[in-house]
Parts: sequence; structure tokens; C-alpha cells
Amino acid sequence: MPYFLETQHNAIFSELGARSCGLVDVKSDRLFHCDCKLNKPELYFVLFRMKRTKLCDEEQEGVGGGGGGGGGGDGGCTSPGPLEQRKRLRGRDLDKDTQPKQDQHQELDPEQDESTPNWGLLPQEILLQIFQYLPLLDRAFASQVCRSWNQTFHMPELWRCFEFELNQPASSYLKATHPDLIKQIIKRHSNHLQFVSFKVDSSTESAEAACDILSQLVNCSLKTLGLISTARPSFMELPKSHFISALTVVFVNSKSLSSLKIDDTPVDDPSLKVLVANNSDTLKLLKMSSCPHVSPAGILCVADQCHGLRELALNYHLLSDELLLALSSEKHVHLEHLRIDVVSENPGQQFHTIKKSSWDAMVRHSPKFNLVMYFFLYEDEFGPFFRDEIPVTHLYFGRSVSKDVLGRVGLHCPRLVELVVCANGLRPLDEELIRIADRCKNLTAIGLGECEVSCSAFVEFVKMCGRRLSQLSIMEEVLVPDHKYELDDIHWEVSKHLGRVWFPDMMPTW
Repeated sequence: MPYFLETQHNAIFSELGARSCGLVDVKSDRLFHCDCKLNKPELYFVLFRMKRTKLCDEEQEGVGGGGGGGGGGDGGCTSPGPLEQRKRLRGRDLDKDTQPKQDQHQELDPEQDESTPNWGLLPQEILLQIFQYLPLLDRAFASQVCRSWNQTFHMPELWRCFEFELNQPASSYLKATHPDLIKQIIKRHSNHLQFVSFKVDSSTESAEAACDILSQLVNCSLKTLGLISTARPSFMELPKSHFISALTVVFVNSKSLSSLKIDDTPVDDPSLKVLVANNSDTLKLLKMSSCPHVSPAGILCVADQCHGLRELALNYHLLSDELLLALSSEKHVHLEHLRIDVVSENPGQQFHTIKKSSWDAMVRHSPKFNLVMYFFLYEDEFGPFFRDEIPVTHLYFGRSVSKDVLGRVGLHCPRLVELVVCANGLRPLDEELIRIADRCKNLTAIGLGECEVSCSAFVEFVKMCGRRLSQLSIMEEVLVPDHKYELDDIHWEVSKHLGRVWFPDMMPTW
């Protein structure tokens, strides 16, 4: 190994070895005292250590070289030793009594020269910016460098956003937030929290833990709150009163809540009234899909009072003509995003119809809003839908959908931007695709799963849409060769019309 690399190697490992053996002075404002994992802050410290070692080596070489120049005799020129050089660099002639006294934790070691950085003197504004880019664990390691860095670690700016991950180790592969960290956050930083989310697994214990934390946030005013179930909706298994009590604590103490995501929770109409009473002027986003205890009257109350609401997500059973008219009133701001989940709870379920005039009022009031609709219905339940023009922009069919329904989509969805069909059956969709390409002039993305389309019809569809098709996801099994195109030919034709290289998606072989 070259001498320079060997010197670096030895310096790094001697530094880490000293740290792991507890030989580093933790009272100093210069050194790290943690485990031997080498993250970015630690690497900087090791490099500065190497620099100091190199200076000392040069000083030693100066001493040896001076003595050897005269063969060790009286004629040799003797250089001052390392200690004298360090004293000279630090201003040996200064009177110690005139020097300002420093805090004990920032005292300079007389054996160290000025080339060793004093980490406590780094401007806190710069340090804060650096800390904001570090993960929490790295910030915790860095907080052990010195007292100044530890103070920066606890600054409110670094604790405004936090995500609590709650799960049971025996049943989840996700890494949970440590209970001791949760206690410290509630004790020292609960009044600093502004953007909070909870990720819970399918266990009831995790949902209960989330509610316990919510009930303790009495000194904070949140701006965003998200309750996310990563698997089965565990919040729904809690006693309704327990969940509502914890959520109400946040609603009452947060006077500037702007974003609320409470999908798959037992929230009810009275709790929404508390939300409106305290945050009607600030609420801009509300996502509450699959909340069975909320009635159309409850969500209508929100729309009537929260005139700044720009994004709303809910189930179809909460959608009504009155709600659309409330969102279209002159007092209300322009809606930007409306997501509707159309879910069948029981086979043969009946769905109500929304008037075309209500949709027209919505378009006149908010001409650029996105209407996203997810359908999870059986084929015989689509009767009330797509009979009249509907301003849907993003349409997703999660179950099999008939040719007739897709034909109605082509006729009555002129604002359509994205279409995803998971399954259709074994009847080709040639005519339906051509109609959609002809009538839906804004279509830029399409995905087809278990369907059938002839190669000729598919090429014609792509030709009609042209380069505005930025996303084209078609399984190879969907395309049926015909007299005009084989599967090997379609790749070139489609790529030519799209203006980019395109291949159909292929099913993995595993």
C-alpha cells in the first residue's frame, strides 16, 4: 500500500478505534462520540484529524531533518520543536491575563493548534440548514459533537414535521418509531409540531397508540394531519368514542389546520362540526374516503362553511347535487381536485344519480378542476353512470367493465385525460377505443389490463391520439394479431406515431 494511502487508512481506523474504546474526550467541542458507523459528519471530523496528524508529522520531520543536516554535530541547524511551534502559532507573547475567558466546554486544549476546528463556532443558521437535509438518526449522531450542535438539534424548526410509524414487530416488517423517542417528542417538542402523520399497521394496538399520542397534543396547533393505514384499516376497529375523543383534541387546539387525511376512520358528523367550528377559514384539503359514519349532511356542512376548500376526496354515497352546488357557490374558491370512490359494498347495490345540471354548475365555477373517479363495481351496477355528460378527467376501473360502459365513456367524457381498465373480458374493444380517441381530445394516458384489442385498431387508436399520449401501458397479451399487423410489427408502427421508442408490457415469467 502506498505511504499516503497507508497513512489515511491508519488515521481513520485509529480515530474509530479510539472512539469505540471510549478514548475520545466528549467534553471537547470538536470530536464525535458515538458508534463506529461512518456517516458524513463523522467523515469530516476524521479528515480534520488526519490534517492535524499530517501537520504534526511535518513538524517531527522538521526536527529530525535539522538535527541530521550536520550529522548530529554542533554545526547542524536545530529547528524548534513541535511544542514551541504551536506556542508561536497561538501567540506566545500574549499575556494570559488579558485573554478573554472561554466557557469550560469551549476551552482550547493547549496541546492543539488552530488548525483543529472549533465546531461550536459554526454559525447556527448554517448548521440548521445542514441539519434539515439529514435524516433523524444522522441528526441525533451529530447532536453529540458538542453542546452547540445539541442545541441546534432541539431547535423548533427541525421538529415541525414528524411521521410516527406505529406497528407491532411480530406482525410487521416496518420499522417503528421508538417509544422513548415518542416520549421525548411529546415532552420537549409537542408545541413545535405542525405537520404530523401517523402510519399504522393492521393491529388494533398500533391504532390505539396513535390515538394516545393524539390525545396528548394539547399544546400544539397542527397545520396538517394524516392518519394512514398501511394494511387493514385498523382505526375502524377502535371504539368510536375513543377515536373521536382523540381527534377532537387536535381539532380544538389546532386553529390553522389546512390539510386533513382521515380515510378509513370512524369520524362522524359531530366531529366534523368541531373541525368546521375551529378551522373553517384555513381548511384547504380534506380526504375522508371510506368513512361510513359520515352522512351527506355532514360533508355538506363542511362545504357550506369551509369556503377555502380546494381538494376533497370522499365516497360516492356522500356525493349529492346539494354538495356540488355548495362547492360551486360564489363564496367558495375554485375547486382543484375532487376524488370520488364508487365502491360496491354488496352485490346488486343501487346507486343514486347526479344531475347533469349540477356537474355543469361545477364546471362553470371551476373550469380547470380535476374529477378523479375510481370504480369498484360489478358489471350490472353501472346502470346510473355515464348516461349523461360527466366532467371526469381521470377514470379508473378496478374490476371488469363491459363494452357498453366503455362505449358510454367515449360518448359522455369529453374532458377525459387518463383511462385505466383493469379487465374487460374476451370481447374486443376496437370500436370503443376508436370512439374514445375521437371524442376525448385531452387523453394523454391509457392503460389496459385483461382486455382484447386487435393490432389494427390499436395502431389506429395511437395514430389518432398521436404524440399527446405520454403514457401508454398495454400488456402484450391484450394485442390480437390480425391480417394487417403481427406482434413483431406493431412495435415499429406505434413508435412511429408516438415519436419515441415503445414496447408493450410483458408479464413476468416468475
